[in-house]
Amino acid sequence: MTSQRPHLIHIAEPPGVAPGTGYTQVVTGTGRLVAVSGQVAFDEQRHLVGAGDPKAQARQVFENLGRCLAAAGAGFADVVKLTYFVTDMAFMPAVREARDAYFGSTPLPASSAVQVAALFLPEVLIEVEALALVPEQR
Repeated sequence: MTSQRPHLIHIAEPPGVAPGTGYTQVVTGTGRLVAVSGQVAFDEQRHLVGAGDPKAQARQVFENLGRCLAAAGAGFADVVKLTYFVTDMAFMPAVREARDAYFGSTPLPASSAVQVAALFLPEVLIEVEALALVPEQR
């Protein structure tokens, strides 16, 4: 149960539950909820970054998530849940690499990864949505 954010509690291994690898089993806390819609690898002109390249797409997805979080006064340290949608589970190492670059030493959030038959465009390989808790403003 470690956290760099006093309003969050990370429970990596709840009693009776197998430990997870690369995520936290439970994250709870108090504050203002921030829900970020699924982000894909579009740049600000809506051009796809990294067609056919899961690493490039994953980096752009996390860049977009960071911008969305910042717009709500949040950061990656406030994220309590990530949901990954990938068209091939083989892309998950690229997603984890990008995630780790943005989360750094911050405790990882709860996570789910789902392989889908397709996303809204055939060129889009990865979509990630986030939930964050931001401390209440005083």
